[in-house]
Amino acid sequence: MKLYKNIKKTGRAFIAAMGVSIFSLFPSAGAGVFYITAYGTPVQADPEQEISIQTRIQYVCQIEAQEAPVYGSASEGLPSIYMAARGEAFPVSGQLEDGWVQVETPAGTGYLELAGQACVTETAVEVVDQSAEARNRVVDYALQFVGNRYVYGGEDPNTGVDCSGFTRYVLQRAAGVNLSRTAASQATQGRTVNSSQMRPGDLVFYAKGSRVNHVALYIGNGQVVHASSPKSGIKISQWTYRTPVRIASFL
Repeated sequence: MKLYKNIKKTGRAFIAAMGVSIFSLFPSAGAGVFYITAYGTPVQADPEQEISIQTRIQYVCQIEAQEAPVYGSASEGLPSIYMAARGEAFPVSGQLEDGWVQVETPAGTGYLELAGQACVTETAVEVVDQSAEARNRVVDYALQFVGNRYVYGGEDPNTGVDCSGFTRYVLQRAAGVNLSRTAASQATQGRTVNSSQMRPGDLVFYAKGSRVNHVALYIGNGQVVHASSPKSGIKISQWTYRTPVRIASFL
């Protein structure tokens, strides 16, 4: 009995250190052998953030001659469309071919002969992905309501909301997307994507039988945030906690 109490005390200390709230301890049929059964809430991973600024490689044509004519085609037989000056640089929009390069000038797309006139260099350019910024904004906005009440028919997550009321509220206010009121009607909107294309901010729909009866917002890392039930309120779950029937993108 004393041994059992000591093991039980040690077991509780171990479980507490692991961040688990409930455990049971019982002896096996074999003398001196005990089993610990632990239960607890898995730690939720941080939401995945879309990369909103990407670095891309861009080729630039730099003029080295005093002047360099740009033609409408890769030939000197036509009048030039633009006369480039030394120091000017143009984005390269086409492959180099037979000493010519396609460039974008103030006069439009043209062709420039490189020999003795210009050189092509490689540069890194930062490009802002507006879609990624919108998706991050939607996810961040939705997560502020985790822990709030579920209310059937509710439309405001500050006072109580159901699943479709939640997705409708978040997408309308965070991204200006107007959705229908019910999960079944929202499931007819948007652009269908598969699980490999799914990105944060997309909606995941679930059904009972043939009827869609629940919707959640994907936040990345295999998780959704949703107004789940009166018991659990707005919470985070694995996106496959039920079998999804459709994934839709609105961004």
